[in-house]
Amino acid sequence: MREAGGVGAEAPVERVSTGQAELDEILHGGFPAHSINILMGAPGTGKTILAEQMLFHNADGDRPVVFLSTLSEPLSKVLTYLQRFSFYDAEKMLGAVVYEDVGGGLLEHGIGHLLERVKTLVKETQPKLLVIDSFKAVHELASSPAEMRRLAAELAGVLSASDVTTFLVGEYATGAVSEHAEFAVADGIVELSRDRMDKRDDRHIRVLKLRGSEYREGLHAFRLTRDGLRVYPRLVSPPVPTAYVAGVDRVPTGVEGLDEMLAGGLWRGSAALVLGAAGAGKTTFGLGFALAAVRRGEPALYLNFQENPTQLARTISALGVEPEDYRRQGLHLQYASPVELRIDAVMVDLFRAIREKGVRHVVIDALDDLSLAATSKERFHDYMYAVVQHFAAAGVTSVLILEGHTGPGRGVEPDARYSALSDVLIELNLAPGEPPTGRTLRVVKARGTHHPLDARPMTIEAGGIRVLTRSSRG
Repeated sequence: MREAGGVGAEAPVERVSTGQAELDEILHGGFPAHSINILMGAPGTGKTILAEQMLFHNADGDRPVVFLSTLSEPLSKVLTYLQRFSFYDAEKMLGAVVYEDVGGGLLEHGIGHLLERVKTLVKETQPKLLVIDSFKAVHELASSPAEMRRLAAELAGVLSASDVTTFLVGEYATGAVSEHAEFAVADGIVELSRDRMDKRDDRHIRVLKLRGSEYREGLHAFRLTRDGLRVYPRLVSPPVPTAYVAGVDRVPTGVEGLDEMLAGGLWRGSAALVLGAAGAGKTTFGLGFALAAVRRGEPALYLNFQENPTQLARTISALGVEPEDYRRQGLHLQYASPVELRIDAVMVDLFRAIREKGVRHVVIDALDDLSLAATSKERFHDYMYAVVQHFAAAGVTSVLILEGHTGPGRGVEPDARYSALSDVLIELNLAPGEPPTGRTLRVVKARGTHHPLDARPMTIEAGGIRVLTRSSRG
């Protein structure tokens, strides 16, 4: 899939890292070096923090990085808040990172003072990075749009002739892109936004322009933390989903009697959707799948939104195993509160664990909770399609749990779009009073596999779920 940016096969470009790996991923490695970029957004969206995060990350001492404060905030306040972040390094303030207030000069000499100061900096110190915050505030001192246009053009000429990478920070609204001269000379434009939701504020970052470079389009979630911006890139499908070899081996489900029904288990890299009403055994199914993988020496991750790790450990203990033993052997528990759930954040952490911990089996419990973190059903289904495609390409076998409701015939009917996400659909049902167990399991579909269609009795025992065969039923 070709991403935005206006180029085909991308030539190697020297990059300036943002200091945040996921943001670098969105920018295909970082901002192009020696470029002029605008960081725009309403007050409080995180523009200054991002700029400072980049400054300290790139302050390696060979050439200074410079922050010029204009008229938006007193420099003393900027420095006070700066020291609250973990990326702040007092030693770098001795010369590697330079902060300077040019507001007084602007008020006394006009906007031309900014141009002259930049010329001097470029000539005398040859900075590696230059931040001007706020460039938007300079407009208030310009006598006319024409004067501001001349400043933008002359400044761009000076900066383009040097090897400095520049960031113009400003409280611009989206419509300003077509109104102000600096946007015409900018090589990159990045917008930060803060959107009010019912229970919280959601922050997003979006690349509007990155001249001569590809980038990942769309809104990407982020949080402001003590470490600066923590960005969660929007998940997209793998560039070429067919560029991998589909697994031909089977993965045991961890459910006694089910592997026989599935001709040996689940295809490696496939996704199984486990559907059932409350109390039908869905969590027990998912835990059994993860624990069985760990017993075989294959790391597994259990992602859930209802039980925190302590509560889930108690549930695991009820299955007759010691949670800490399994954690040491490769069982990873990931928890996110459904109250503050952010789908992008959850998935970035999930895929990081897959990469760093060698995870090959994933359980998501449950899709219902995760869907609430998406802005719409359409976005959620598109998102989960991309997740399943990434799992398949990486050879990760997954169990996706979904709450269902018993229908007229005691069957549970999922949304057709959920069903399309899965290679295997397993239905767990409650049938109170029906001998011999009151619970049944049915394989509704299994791609590429001959399987029985009848609902079979099952029990939940100390070791997990057991599907009863005809012989075991007597």
